[in-house]
Parts: sequence; structure tokens; C-alpha cells
Amino acid sequence: MKKQGVLVISHGSSSRNWVEQVDACINLVQLDVPVVASFLEMVENRTIEDGIHQLEQLGVTEIVAIPLFVSSGSTHIEEIRYLLGLEQNPRIPMDEKPIQHRACIRLLAPMNDHPLILDVLAERVHALSTDISNEIILLVGHGSDLPWFQAEWGKVADKIASQLQDKVGAKSISYAFTLPDTLRARLEEESKENAVVLLPLFLSEGYFTRKKIPARVEGLSYKYDGKAYLPHPNVSKWIEAVAQENLSV
Repeated sequence: MKKQGVLVISHGSSSRNWVEQVDACINLVQLDVPVVASFLEMVENRTIEDGIHQLEQLGVTEIVAIPLFVSSGSTHIEEIRYLLGLEQNPRIPMDEKPIQHRACIRLLAPMNDHPLILDVLAERVHALSTDISNEIILLVGHGSDLPWFQAEWGKVADKIASQLQDKVGAKSISYAFTLPDTLRARLEEESKENAVVLLPLFLSEGYFTRKKIPARVEGLSYKYDGKAYLPHPNVSKWIEAVAQENLSV
């Protein structure tokens, strides 16, 4: 008989606080199957391979893998697909070999424009805004310097901007990326005659939200609190929701 389990895959960080936030999020997930958190890099003894083997040791034969990433445009999604044996010809260089495993593995989509994530962003907007109908929201994503992945980042940002606008009714919502660096130019343009709210599309607070983004826009006018998706409970709810949609009864 088959036994199912869930493997949550996130990037990893050298920051203990970053890892603890991800663990706290996953600990809130309530499912009737085993749930294991793994990391692409920088977290010792908790690699994707470790996670797969942990589930297999529990007797799991079918794994639903959930990438805890903001966008399908992330090159790390391609990396994960390759490591799981789901992509034989990755569009990025890979030094590692695919992970050997017995269980059948299905990889789901990352967070993208899921309704639960849009609700998180709407809350962030309302916390920063003072006159939403006269303010511009500028989404800030990581982006990519590789054409296919950047195009995918753009598609995701477009969808988020359109649906978030329906929720919050801002004067307008646009987006910029840190890679390639379009942030400062976009903010200079948008802030000439309007108040601008910067809204980061990042999983957890860290180097990008605390240092890189503020450094890129130093001296310009904007509203920003650096808050990321975590520790909002909707991230745990998102894991639950997509897992339940893909686990058989």
C-alpha cells in the first residue's frame, strides 16, 4: 500500500533566525501525513536528500514536494527539479547529480499569486498606506539575469500586481527587481509626483530586505517596513492548502 508524505523545500540560510522562522512556519502545518522540512543549501544535515531519506525511512512511497519559494522564476526551482530527477536538461549549470530515491516524487508550484499570499501582501499594504487611492505600490522581487527566468518573474509579478490592485485599490501597482537592477530607476520615476509604498516579494526578512533594498534606494522618498511573507500564518495555511489539494484521500 502507498504511504504519502510532504517534503517542504526552502533555500536555506546561514542565519539561524531565518531557519527558525521557516521551521516555525512548518511546525504550524497540520496534515495527516508526515511533513519534513529540507533546505537546498547552508543548513547542515537537512538537505533535500536528507529529507527524502527521512520520509522513506518512515515508509513513505509517494512524496508531495512543496517549494517554499516566492516565484516560479527562481532558478532554484529548476535546480530542485533536476535534483529530484524531474528535469534531465536543466537550463542552468549543475554540478551535483540527481538524488537517488525510491519514493515517487511530485513537485508542486511555488507561492506565486496564490490567494493566501495575496492576502498577506494586502495586509502589508494596508499597514504602510495612509491614502491608498493616491499611492503607488512598487513590488520588489529578486528577479534573474537569465532571460527565461526573468520572463517568468515578470509573469508572476504581473499577476500579483493585477490581483493585488483589485484588493487594495491603489492608484497603481507596478514592480521592479534587484536582478537585473531596475529598482532605483523605477522608484525615481514613480516617486516624482506620487507617494510610493515599497512592498518586498521575499519569503523571510534578511540581507535583501534589511540591507540590499534600502541601499539601492538611499536618498529617495518611499514608505517601507522591510516585512516579508514570514512570519505570517498564511504561509503555513498555503502549505496545508496545496498539500491537501494534491494528497489523495
